[in-house]
Amino acid sequence: MSANSPAAVVVLAAGEGTRMKSATPKVLHEICGRSLIGHVLEAAYALSPERLVTVVGFAREKVVAHLGTIAPDVRTAYQSEQKGTGHAVRIGLEELGGAVDGTVIVVCGDTPLLTGATLRKLAETHTGDGNAVTVLTAEVPDATGYGRIVRDGESGAVTAIVEHKDATEAQRAIREINSGVFAFDGQLLAKALGKVRTDNSQGEEYLTDVLGILREAGHRVGAAVTGDHEEIAGINNRVQLAEARRTLNDRLLTGAMLAGVTVVDPASTWIDATVTYEQDALVHPGTQLHGATHLGEGAEVGPNTRLTNTRVGAGARVDNTVAYDSEVGEQASVGPFAYLRPGTRLGLKAKAGTFVEMKNSNIGEGTKVPHLSYVGDATIGDFTNIGAASVFVNYDGEAKHHTTVGSHCKTGSDNMFVAPVTVGDGAYTAAGSVITKDVPAGSLAVARGQQRNIEGWVARKRPGSAAARAAEASSGKPGNPAGGS
Repeated sequence: MSANSPAAVVVLAAGEGTRMKSATPKVLHEICGRSLIGHVLEAAYALSPERLVTVVGFAREKVVAHLGTIAPDVRTAYQSEQKGTGHAVRIGLEELGGAVDGTVIVVCGDTPLLTGATLRKLAETHTGDGNAVTVLTAEVPDATGYGRIVRDGESGAVTAIVEHKDATEAQRAIREINSGVFAFDGQLLAKALGKVRTDNSQGEEYLTDVLGILREAGHRVGAAVTGDHEEIAGINNRVQLAEARRTLNDRLLTGAMLAGVTVVDPASTWIDATVTYEQDALVHPGTQLHGATHLGEGAEVGPNTRLTNTRVGAGARVDNTVAYDSEVGEQASVGPFAYLRPGTRLGLKAKAGTFVEMKNSNIGEGTKVPHLSYVGDATIGDFTNIGAASVFVNYDGEAKHHTTVGSHCKTGSDNMFVAPVTVGDGAYTAAGSVITKDVPAGSLAVARGQQRNIEGWVARKRPGSAAARAAEASSGKPGNPAGGS
């Protein structure tokens, strides 16, 4: 914990977010792999605070359940009625036992672009300048709807924050706005909150009024200006949600490229904040990387590929593929047009080819499933080749069953492996076979009906057809039995 680590961080997340027009609470909407509040908490954790509390209100059960999943150490305080930001912070402090010794950082739960670096700068400015309160501000092209920062004309000191609805025409011309993010002296904050009034257009307790109260009491009020106004953007509707998603995605892709990843077309590439990568990975257009996906050194993915919680080994190639909760080994090849479902693991130099679907299966080193096949609930050894149009029949209508195919096997095209069944090492299976019994190592399994040719059938059953004329014309030609079909 550094000298500038705050005593507490209070996250305000009680609002309904009616402009989102959604049954989902605003702070639970997601961009780039995390909820809005998840991004805010990630920034807050960068400060290593002693305590962290989130003030919840609307749909609190959903929000609390989500917090229990992503941040179980975060405490929650319930604001049963949304009576303003000042009231919300007071509720949060009560959850922490009242007045707090040290710095208290207050952030909004709908600002996903806020970074830990910016919060750290705020905390350092606050303690370095000896302020009672420090507000994070920014100059924006359009300040409509934001609280304006009013400064002393001579000293430049912050004198007040005026909400847009309460601002005069002159104040509305100010472009420096309040981000809703503050650093407070914990003891002074608790005292000032008790003096906040509700004589404003909303009839609420404004947290911003604390600045005027502390200033009138002779305490120092300061500001930390962020150079990137997009960081403090709050999300109030779906348009702003999309804008924030694009901004954050651009930021994440820039980080990846600076770390040595080639992104051919950033405009059509999407990446979550939780994705990791190594240098010389190559990402083609139309690719989406989600969750805990990892790209190994020199891995190549895309185009038109969506990977979720999937590890791609060094030097592997994944083309036009959808994959979930899977692992692609080093120098392995997947696609084009493959589907890897949860539990799929491809070994070194293995292949899942064109129009191949796999699920809950382990594919050994150098093993190939080249095309048009389904492999489910299976273990396949090393250097085996699975013929085209093969299906691992794993479901009997009630339960899933496992198939094992050994190493160095060659299975024919259009095979059905009816689980549970085992094919031993070095075994072969004939094309068109339905394998229902175990195949011993080194054996050839043939499980198909005998072919029967009915000569003259086309001439009798389809007289005058193009097929009949072709058959008649070919009669007697080399390689065709007379009258054959």
